[in-house]
Amino acid sequence: MNLRDLQYVIAVAETRHFGRAAERCFVSQPTLSGQIRKLEDELGVALFERTHRQVALTPVGEAILEHAREIMDQVAAITDLAAARADPLAGRLRLGAIPTLSPYLMPLILIPLKKQHPQMTLVLSEEMTDTLTARLHAHEIDAALLATPVDDPALVSLPLFDEPFWVAYPRKHRFYAKEKITLRDLESEKLLLLGEGHCLAEQARDLCGLGERQGENEMADLRAASLETLIQLVAAGFGITLVPALAMRGSWTTGSGVVAQPLASARASRRVSLVYRRSFPRRAALDALADVVRANLPNTVKVTGRKGRKR
Repeated sequence: MNLRDLQYVIAVAETRHFGRAAERCFVSQPTLSGQIRKLEDELGVALFERTHRQVALTPVGEAILEHAREIMDQVAAITDLAAARADPLAGRLRLGAIPTLSPYLMPLILIPLKKQHPQMTLVLSEEMTDTLTARLHAHEIDAALLATPVDDPALVSLPLFDEPFWVAYPRKHRFYAKEKITLRDLESEKLLLLGEGHCLAEQARDLCGLGERQGENEMADLRAASLETLIQLVAAGFGITLVPALAMRGSWTTGSGVVAQPLASARASRRVSLVYRRSFPRRAALDALADVVRANLPNTVKVTGRKGRKR
């Protein structure tokens, strides 16, 4: 068994096709198929079920795939560390972030991160929470910026900041004359939400106690795929919505006809954390990233955990 064999197994598992896996690995299909057959003979088990229509992992193949990914992850970490010589901050860091956070946080930290740690190469991906946690387990990313608690013994959460929710409403709304907006004020309003899978939608429902009331509301089927679309619905007069504080730096805050102000509730916030595998070997790189995030946040959010040092 060698690392090349493990790469072949991972490629077939991810593409579910020997031809596409061979293209990914830059080898011929007979070469890849032959190596996997040799590996199966060596291990004495079948890793894949092969039919004319599809390729599927066997149960033991699933278990071996997890170990193969861990091994390749460690190999990548070794390569990065060796290339960086003695600098644990150098090399590639694969970071995921949720869509309601990434467009507003990344512009704040990318330049400071590049200035302070020029050897670190950030590889970004933007996906929903469930997808990011699955990719963490699959060793496809190194860490993720999430806004929901993660109850998983294999993952560690590094708290970064608490982000309050703001209420966004049309300029001619009755809220415009209010000095303070409370949760009770929202009870009679049509609260627009993001589509299923967005943690912000779940947080808004929990905070406002929507449940059955939202199901009976004629707005229940009017969902948006992004915050920008949600704001356009608000501007068009379809209702109001909740936006996280960092989103107040978005372009929609000028000229959209939408006004926003903080929601007056101690519970109206979400905690943003850097989540990573407990086995990830480059904790120093994550600490450096966390410091840069904390040091470059606006005063609309509250830093948690160890404060970043201003540089």
